[in-house]
Amino acid sequence: MPKHMFHKHHGCGKGGSDAIYGLGVVGALFYFLTGATTFGAVMMGIGKAVFWPAILMFKLLTYLKM
Repeated sequence: MPKHMFHKHHGCGKGGSDAIYGLGVVGALFYFLTGATTFGAVMMGIGKAVFWPAILMFKLLTYLKM
């Protein structure tokens, strides 16, 4: 058999977690940008939408004193 028929698969799939994170970012963008009227508020909304999981975990771990 020719060598090109043996396809090596490198790595494995992520299982859809990227899609769920992407939907969360889109939803957070909608939430944070609906009331933004200035450039600064828009930039803050984009930052919050991208980093909300990290902020959530920080607040949770601070609350649990871990």
